[in-house]
Amino acid sequence: MKRLITLSMLFMASVLFAQEGVEAAKFTLSGSIDAYYRANLNAPNDENFIAPGSSFANLPGFALGMANVVASYEGEKVGFVADLVFGPRGEDAVFGSPMYQSLKGTFGGSSQIINQLFVYWNVSESVKLTFGNFNTFLGYEVISPVGNFNYSTSYLFSYGPFSHTGLKADFALSEDFSLGLMLLNPTDMTEFNPSGDYHYGAQLGYSGQYLNFIGSSNTFQIDYTGGFDVSDAFHLGLNLSYADLDGPAFYGAAIYPQLATSDSFSIGLRAEYFAETEGGAGGIGAYDTDGDGNVFEFTLTGSYIIDNLTIKPELRLDSASENAFINNDLAPTKSLGSFVLAAIYSF
Repeated sequence: MKRLITLSMLFMASVLFAQEGVEAAKFTLSGSIDAYYRANLNAPNDENFIAPGSSFANLPGFALGMANVVASYEGEKVGFVADLVFGPRGEDAVFGSPMYQSLKGTFGGSSQIINQLFVYWNVSESVKLTFGNFNTFLGYEVISPVGNFNYSTSYLFSYGPFSHTGLKADFALSEDFSLGLMLLNPTDMTEFNPSGDYHYGAQLGYSGQYLNFIGSSNTFQIDYTGGFDVSDAFHLGLNLSYADLDGPAFYGAAIYPQLATSDSFSIGLRAEYFAETEGGAGGIGAYDTDGDGNVFEFTLTGSYIIDNLTIKPELRLDSASENAFINNDLAPTKSLGSFVLAAIYSF
């Protein structure tokens, strides 16, 4: 009996030691799951359904978002992030990842669940190097719905880059100023470089305001992202962007006023103008004879928090310069109204 008690005590001590070691190593496991309901207000919701040209939250009826699991280790000098996604939103986010399987002549593959996979080294208090695949530094919005106020995404975010693979150096120039410099594969080419070409990225930050640039030998995008706490309850976000795609181009602006009415409820609006020349990135889907088009998009979102669960009802109106949508009679129309109810659980 004494032997059993001693062994039990040793086992418990080893478990406690291991737990202390994990805490000291700052290993964390986090993530989210989301699902939603979506319906058009002036267009079909059957086999003829239509949705805005922006990314994510575009499926009819009750639909799945994604499951997101993030494992990370934060050491004193080095660490890593492994960010995995499963589900329709995740597949859309990592659309550039099947290249390796295509190279082998097969389909699918484990890379299609990798949203981010990188290691980093804190060279000093002011210099950090990151190597691998990481989400984009451009734009106000992000892939994970946990990081966005609105559940559906903007055109500006949808047609900018989603992810990059390469080497990033971040410099803390002062308490307020930061600088990031990057050497990257072509945008969204996350598994390997299929062309031998490289993109160059830079980010200049000042007190929460960021001027971003990414470019190659024949394309570039410049982007401003920032926000201001007007009061304790009111926040205003901003995003301006212009992209030259070697002839075709897109540009636009979005504002994000958000008001917290209580500890558990907030309401926010995204008001966006998005335009394309010579077909741009093909986001709007309808253009004049010169290939030009634009769209105004207004999204009103409520956010109600119950512990780790967030419920988001959302009304959205897209109004294009050309007939980019259809109505209930299947006739071309310039506008589309839609409703989304999303549920997001984070841990």
